[in-house]
Amino acid sequence: MRFFLKATVVLVAVAVAVLCAGQIVEPRQLPGLVLINYVPFPAYLLPVLVAVLASCWLGWAWRAVACVCLAVTLTVVMGWAWGHADEGHGRVRFMTYNVKAYLATQRPGGFAELAQEITEHQPDIIVLQDALQLSNGEDGRPMDALSQVVRQRREVYQVGQYVVASRWPLQRCQVGGIPIAGRSHGFVTCQVQVHGVTLNVVTVHLLSPRDGLNAARKEGFDGMADWQQNMLARLEQTGLLAEHLRLMSGPIVLGGDLNAPEASAVVQTLLNTGLKDAFSSAGSGYGYTHGHHLLRGLSFLRIDHILVSKDIGVSDAFAGGTVASQHRPVIADLLLHRQR
Repeated sequence: MRFFLKATVVLVAVAVAVLCAGQIVEPRQLPGLVLINYVPFPAYLLPVLVAVLASCWLGWAWRAVACVCLAVTLTVVMGWAWGHADEGHGRVRFMTYNVKAYLATQRPGGFAELAQEITEHQPDIIVLQDALQLSNGEDGRPMDALSQVVRQRREVYQVGQYVVASRWPLQRCQVGGIPIAGRSHGFVTCQVQVHGVTLNVVTVHLLSPRDGLNAARKEGFDGMADWQQNMLARLEQTGLLAEHLRLMSGPIVLGGDLNAPEASAVVQTLLNTGLKDAFSSAGSGYGYTHGHHLLRGLSFLRIDHILVSKDIGVSDAFAGGTVASQHRPVIADLLLHRQR
């Protein structure tokens, strides 16, 4: 009996080490480990809890190992953030939201629910993704509930799936190119003059890992080639976006569905341009934004992000509600004049 209890603790300890490695491994060398970043946390948290229970019948050293595994899982692996609020002035509330507008057209009150989510947080600047149906529905008429809320005392720029709306005038809005394997794909940038600062607002929706994940899940080893191709395409796309960001002068705030957690090479590539994650900077907890439509309302991935220049302060950051979209919005209170 003790042999099986000890084996449980050992196996869980090895698994936790692999989970940690999956967050720091070079994806081009070990693409399979990167899949770990998309595993729902109950799949590995429950075995860790079993190991803690098993260690209760063992010596103190075994209990210590199991408890360390639990602590590492709850913090490092699951992405707990210990942010602290910056000080400063020039407050701007920024919100990014993948509204999945095409799904909202399929249910009664879908656009009203999205509108309510935005109204609840009263952002000064909003960036939306997957908002292609915002301007016109299937019958060609505006989606009044959401459109009116977004346009309420805000100037709006919309192109394709993207919407940028600001309480201050928008300037120099344009689409940038981040093509994937010869197929066009873009992001949007606008400038906003606010509190004496020219703020570069960027919104982007990066390539989804869905096809690669499904291939790996359904086909096992045979699907790894599809996953690797998907992963490399997203890294290439992120590299192109990073080049655009490095050419921008002045402070930047980027909001979007990056389809990757913060520890991933995708997000780290963007952070290496001099940005920081707003939630990690000033939020607390996990801030998960996706997965609640898969696990009965339980979000388990933080793939929607607000990234800001390091000269911008963040006084608070949090995720919104789960009702209106498959993605929870991310809201951050920014301080354009950060107190050093």
